[in-house]
Amino acid sequence: MALRTIITDESPKLRMISREQTTFDERLHQLLDDMRETLEHANGAGLAAVQVGILRRIAIVDVGEGVIELINPVILSAEGEQEVTEGCLSVVGKWGRTIRPANVKVKAYDRNGKEFEIEGEGILALAMVHEIDHLDGKLYTDIVIGELWEDEE
Repeated sequence: MALRTIITDESPKLRMISREQTTFDERLHQLLDDMRETLEHANGAGLAAVQVGILRRIAIVDVGEGVIELINPVILSAEGEQEVTEGCLSVVGKWGRTIRPANVKVKAYDRNGKEFEIEGEGILALAMVHEIDHLDGKLYTDIVIGELWEDEE
């Protein structure tokens, strides 16, 4: 495993739409392992492949119950809403309020190409939607209510 560099919101790559992942091989496994290590090191809740410079529809989330790998994720349903404070590893030191679905159902593939569905509510729903947005070239800053604020050191 290796730490990958997380690109920041100045990079135009974050605004690009990621391509479908078509192979489920050792290169994918290595990328997922590297993303896991990078996420743990950054102490984040999720990471999309585009955030480490790879334009593929690959994301991972970890909201305290273990890493969930999402290959080619698609939101099947979204219900309710929650107003949350949101940040991003690619938008360093800034936070904002957003409205996200309270519950989502996502279809994706695991690292071996097996399709699965996962339902999430609360923070898990937020994390999955946030990372899927990255795959579509969207940042949470696009939907912030009001102004962003900076971390207080």
